[in-house]
Amino acid sequence: MPKLLVHRAIHKVRRKTVQQMLEPCETLRATLEQLRANGVVLGVVSNGLGRGYGHEVLEAFDLKKYFSACVFREDVMRGKPWPDPLVAALKGIGRDLRGRDVIWYVGDQRKDINAAMAASDLVGHKIVPVALGARASMAAVEICAESAHIMWSAADFERAVCAAFGNTAPQALVSPLPYAPV
Repeated sequence: MPKLLVHRAIHKVRRKTVQQMLEPCETLRATLEQLRANGVVLGVVSNGLGRGYGHEVLEAFDLKKYFSACVFREDVMRGKPWPDPLVAALKGIGRDLRGRDVIWYVGDQRKDINAAMAASDLVGHKIVPVALGARASMAAVEICAESAHIMWSAADFERAVCAAFGNTAPQALVSPLPYAPV
């Protein structure tokens, strides 16, 4: 609890707006659009505070429209790596889980991968952890996740979403690294 109180205090005294502190990733916005267009139900789960920060970020960058459930640190007793926030988000999406549902949990930290695995056991439904970035990828490798569930960049995630729905990724994002002809 002391850590949460410090977190709250920091957000109360910050002097910059979220627009001054953050820059949205347009690749991820395009991916959110594609997921929504394909009827995918989305939720956001964060160990950050919702009041005084998280909800402000969602509103400032017009992201709230993508998510059926938003769970922040103050919404649960225990944050990630505990499964509580993921379970709360699944309960908050507005419908019961169906046997044919595919649940991806995309996270960029080790605790995200661990929370997804623990939540799978609690809800009795497989939650596929998708690692985005190096920190989460290390945890994904440790649990022997499929290589297709390890994304090194937002562009990798966009390509995976495009492949899942039979769409072609925009050409500009096919190769995020500079190309040097041989």
